[in-house]
Amino acid sequence: MSENVRPAVVARARLTDVAALAGVSVGTASKALSGSGRMRPETRQRVMAAVQALDFRPNQQAQSLHSGRSWTVGLMTTDGIGRFSTPVLLGAEDALGAGRISVLLCDTRGDAIREQHHLRNLMDRRVDGIIVTGRRTDPRPPLEDVQDVPVVYALSPSTGPRDISVISDEKGGCRLAVEHLLGGGRTRIAHVTGPAHHAAAQDRARHTESLLSESSLPLSTGRVHYGDWSEAWGRRATDSVLRSDPDTDAFFCGNDQIARGVTDALRERGVRVPEDVAVIGYDNWDTMALASRPPLTTVDVDLVEIGRIAALRLLEAIDARPDPGTHTVPCRLMVRESA
Repeated sequence: MSENVRPAVVARARLTDVAALAGVSVGTASKALSGSGRMRPETRQRVMAAVQALDFRPNQQAQSLHSGRSWTVGLMTTDGIGRFSTPVLLGAEDALGAGRISVLLCDTRGDAIREQHHLRNLMDRRVDGIIVTGRRTDPRPPLEDVQDVPVVYALSPSTGPRDISVISDEKGGCRLAVEHLLGGGRTRIAHVTGPAHHAAAQDRARHTESLLSESSLPLSTGRVHYGDWSEAWGRRATDSVLRSDPDTDAFFCGNDQIARGVTDALRERGVRVPEDVAVIGYDNWDTMALASRPPLTTVDVDLVEIGRIAALRLLEAIDARPDPGTHTVPCRLMVRESA
């Protein structure tokens, strides 16, 4: 090649190119990218396919000047280890990514002062909205001084009745577990769960008792066994339950750690799972459920879907179409070898 010959410069794709390839107007393509406006899912999919095919990269600075938006969303969490917030974040990013919206993750570590610090930073960055999540299902007070920035609460609902919250369907999850056990012929079902002051423990216990009552069945031992969210508690609770009611034929546990402790204690006693006693956990924490012996049947609260729905509700609120109130996401029963 001659030294005087320069390689051809590939022109950067424009929004008009995306619109032409997708067969839509420039305005429709813009709305599909921003996640705003109402359109058929297949229309949005055509636009996103054109974006990928053309390797289109919108000018975020120009978009911000034109729309008054920063194209960023804050995600505030109290879950420092990420056990619950990471799946929620992944689900939110899936929904926000189509609009090329970036997510700023802020870990408050459950500290009110740190939360205010992060909130001020998000306000300074002029984020378009905020998703608030945590590691517990306990209701929490709404953020203060958000200056008309839309906020959606995921997993941990807001106590504000006009706020937007997205939570797991706890009653539906318990129904899946109880009906699975009853369908397998189990009639002496124990419920072992976490601390009584945690909303998750309270709700799951209440729903379990109510669902058994619908079938005219009491809890094994006649009471809920509250403790902590640990394998050690699951092992201790197993001994207590079987001393009080040796005919117990199933354990429905408040989380997977407790359930794994129960299966360990049963195995040490020579009790076969699930032949003699069935065990069901809650949360579908793969690290715990799959490592259990046998692998746990468990209720999946679908944290990724909670994050996705929370992001969609936030996009609606940003587009001045808020849907206040509490939105529930269905659970799924992951059937494995323990029940």
